[in-house]
Amino acid sequence: MDATFAETLRNMRSEKKLSQQQLADKLFVDRSSVANWESGRRVPDAILISRLAGVLGVDVSVLLNAAAVETAPPNVIIVDDEKVLLTGAMPILAEAMPGAALKGFAKASEAVSFARNNRIAVAFLDIELGKQSGLDLCRTLVDIHPLTNVIYLTSYPDYSLEAWNTPAIGFLVKPLKIETVREQLGRLRHPVKGLDRQC
Repeated sequence: MDATFAETLRNMRSEKKLSQQQLADKLFVDRSSVANWESGRRVPDAILISRLAGVLGVDVSVLLNAAAVETAPPNVIIVDDEKVLLTGAMPILAEAMPGAALKGFAKASEAVSFARNNRIAVAFLDIELGKQSGLDLCRTLVDIHPLTNVIYLTSYPDYSLEAWNTPAIGFLVKPLKIETVREQLGRLRHPVKGLDRQC
């Protein structure tokens, strides 16, 4: 799995035993810039990446390659154990997010396996997934990558109160409609670049 720029920078800074403020001082930037790079909210430009490489004592290609991962299409998944609903939802999500790399899973275990090897930007999760709960899957995905935006899908709106006790950011009642999907995407807690970009 390719490490994200944020993970790469965080690890290299830690290896050099530098605080975010110390690194910022060496680069003549604010500490908040370093914090944004390490949280994945921003990626520095090529000039700053070159300066970062010099300060950290690494080949610039290491940081440039990690930054290139950030320009890949964002991964969006949908997990629903009812294959008919999964198949019906995929075209709606693809239309709402033409710039996303969209994958569908019928089993929670498949989604977790994918998440361990790929950074997931947005996850649409059915709340009832056979023997496993979508609520538990939400917690697992956010544990793997804290910046994952989770939006629940259900045919039963009465689950909504329990759903708010998880790190999810939204809730959609099935069947999906493109307008409600777009509305939820406008409320993402962790903004995602490229979802609406045409491929």
